[in-house]
Amino acid sequence: MSRQSPLRAPTPDLYSVPWDELQVFDWVRAYKGCVQDAVHHAEGDVWIHTRMVLDELVAMPAWRALAEGERWVVYLACLLHDVAKPRTTRTEDDGRVTAKGHSRAGELMAREILWELGVPFSVREQVCALVRHHQVPFFLVERDDAQRLAAEISLAVRCDLLALVAEADIRGRVCADVARVLLNIELFREFCTEEGCLTSPRGFPSPHARFAYFQSKSRHPDVEVWDDTVTELVIMSGLPGAGKDTYVRAHFGNWPVVSLDGLREELEVDPTDNQGKVLQAARERAKELLRRRQPFVWNATNLTKQRRAPILSLAADYGARTRIVYVESPASELFAQNRQRVAAVPERVIRRMTSRWEVPSLTEAHEVVLAVR
Repeated sequence: MSRQSPLRAPTPDLYSVPWDELQVFDWVRAYKGCVQDAVHHAEGDVWIHTRMVLDELVAMPAWRALAEGERWVVYLACLLHDVAKPRTTRTEDDGRVTAKGHSRAGELMAREILWELGVPFSVREQVCALVRHHQVPFFLVERDDAQRLAAEISLAVRCDLLALVAEADIRGRVCADVARVLLNIELFREFCTEEGCLTSPRGFPSPHARFAYFQSKSRHPDVEVWDDTVTELVIMSGLPGAGKDTYVRAHFGNWPVVSLDGLREELEVDPTDNQGKVLQAARERAKELLRRRQPFVWNATNLTKQRRAPILSLAADYGARTRIVYVESPASELFAQNRQRVAAVPERVIRRMTSRWEVPSLTEAHEVVLAVR
């Protein structure tokens, strides 16, 4: 990423946002004319709001006091926090304008955009988490699951950085409840401080205690849980061509592998056909290995939490310790590697996959290994 890139955060010698240069990105241009609800955004469209947010941000002493890398993360998150509004905005029957799900959709869009632009993984994933949760400080203290949600967020990004994004967001709009929301953001900071997760991930007695906490609604995060696991599952995750097969050969050469690609070939099922037969065969092989308490690898793209959940749940039912190995390559390398595969995946299919791509989190498994080039 060039030092002169308009995506770089403004520097201390000139805290101004390069608005004209940002117009090179089609997703920024899409902000113009994207209407917002007049009750919550009387200032105007998403473009006007985003400009106000970033102008507020770069004037904030707390943002200026951050280290350079942290300023960049927060700046990108503010630039991208409403990136999905042009796709999700609707006018309801009563005339109100909504953008339901824009935070969740924004995370996915931000990941795809920043990956294509070559933004470093660590920066990108912090930005994605901030976009995903950018409204949470507005209301966290009013939720019954505040402790769990704060813990989840802290495992992905610093909650103090999230509070800065939220503060810039509310200051960069015209609405009647600015004072109330600012108070809630301060209460969010206090709550996370009390929970020990404002500037670092929330602590747990052990990885198994953390895993059990996020699998249950009745456990306390500070209570240790007896580790009764008897075997292990490694679940691979990553886009086609990222290098999952190479990783498996290098690190799990002697382990049994349940491979969806291998089963498709064995069962003569084309990747474009219904995959029910393949998935059923894979589950049966997994159950057999779990019953034998044989550690094994489940090798597939597993790009979403929804896709990973059934096999991780199955493993937990059989007392298996779970490890997700996430493999990633830069966009240019990935497409080149995919073209060299015997069974190359069409590029249009990969690009469709990136639109719903979720990097694994520590809320899902005992361990997450990031094999990122």
